[in-house]
Amino acid sequence: MSSTHLTKEAAGLAKSVLLEPFGLDEPALLRAIGGIFTHQVDYADLYFQFTKNESWSLEEGIVKTGSFSIDKGVGVRAVSGDKTAFSYSDDISMASLEEAARATRTIGRQGAGIAKVASSLKPAAVHSLYIPDDPLQTISAAEKVAMLEKVEKLAKATDPRIVQVMAGLAGEFDIVMVVRSDGTLAADVRPLIRLSVTVIAEENGRREMGTAGGGGRYGYTYFTDELIRQYVDEATRSALVNLEARPAPAGPMTVVLGSGWPGVLLHEAVGHGLEGDFNRKGSSAFSGRLGEKVAADGITVVDDGSIANRRGSLNMDDEGNPTRCTVLIENGILKGYLQDTLNARLMNMPVTGNARRESFAHLPMPRMTNTFMLAGNRDPGEIIASVKKGLYAANFGGGQVDITNGKFVFSASEAYMIENGKLTYPVKGATLIGNGPDILKRVSMIGNDMRLDSGIGVCGKEGQSVPVGVGQPTLRIEDVTVGGTV
Repeated sequence: MSSTHLTKEAAGLAKSVLLEPFGLDEPALLRAIGGIFTHQVDYADLYFQFTKNESWSLEEGIVKTGSFSIDKGVGVRAVSGDKTAFSYSDDISMASLEEAARATRTIGRQGAGIAKVASSLKPAAVHSLYIPDDPLQTISAAEKVAMLEKVEKLAKATDPRIVQVMAGLAGEFDIVMVVRSDGTLAADVRPLIRLSVTVIAEENGRREMGTAGGGGRYGYTYFTDELIRQYVDEATRSALVNLEARPAPAGPMTVVLGSGWPGVLLHEAVGHGLEGDFNRKGSSAFSGRLGEKVAADGITVVDDGSIANRRGSLNMDDEGNPTRCTVLIENGILKGYLQDTLNARLMNMPVTGNARRESFAHLPMPRMTNTFMLAGNRDPGEIIASVKKGLYAANFGGGQVDITNGKFVFSASEAYMIENGKLTYPVKGATLIGNGPDILKRVSMIGNDMRLDSGIGVCGKEGQSVPVGVGQPTLRIEDVTVGGTV
């Protein structure tokens, strides 16, 4: 499917869902934006959205909850300098648009300014990264229930120590349309699915948990029997490993991070600090450091929202700009920031297609999509073999970061001691404590096994949550502070 084909298909569907039922057409949209420009504003846009969500959950052997919702609305934004006015409504109508225009135009002085509204709308070229089908319709309700019951049955059959199984299935069908004052009209049709598996293992009165799952921009048929089995095996393996875990030691030590999901540490400790708004305001530890060496040799970090079917990918961002691959750090040198239109203009930098918003009721801001470190040339086994004594963190749970100074704390949900180049025994309660910009300089070996996560990431910023992807190769990092239990 070509980009042009998808653009026309998405625009046609968006118009049929978001405009036509409410008596709106392109001239009406231009009139609404024109109402904003009776005052002196620099830019304005309309963001229309229709979203269907569903979720199913299994616990104690039965599907206990199922929910379904439909939401629609429009957000109206006006920008003047570094000031933004925003109004939204779940009533899509000409009256609502005109009322929102009156509210947002007050950000500018009365009287028309230099900026003008385009006289016509032109469709924007966007990517074709996923099939624009409704995932909620790809299988029946009975099949969704059966999928969760299969998870429970497989997990219970794996090992008698598995005493509890919880599973969740979620899907979303999102149709968005952006109309900008420069005449751009862009639309996207976004499917999104996720399957999560949590198991609890018990032995001799001790209980431990393991989790797994994944998804992306697919229909539910993506979850084949083989893939479901992989999720179940991973969750049960993790729980059983933790049954044998000993208390983690504390102190500075060499740490090896596994590939894939451990890239969430990179996302939190470094990625947020490279978003344009924080750097424009000077509140990031990376502010004003373009061209400086901020990481060890060989480290290249990119954000790429244009990877087919990935959870963090988008055909366009929430301002109608195509997503792309943006190099943030190249061979240790800081090369760029993630930008939306507002911050790019104020910083005199290019737009990178990273404007994202949770819904029509939220303002866009620069956000990550799929953020990952590129592979190096070291074999993962060689990296572990090089460590005389240290910690191998295979998976992570929660974490916190302060973007103003880069300080972070992350909990390892699966970790092992390394002794004389070999993984010896699992440990529990290990936390990694450090500083994002500093830890990048402590990377001494980079694996050749870069891997993206399975499609589970959710990122929060200023009260908004959006789906994201993370990834990295195996890394050896020197002198990391490990908080443990002994």
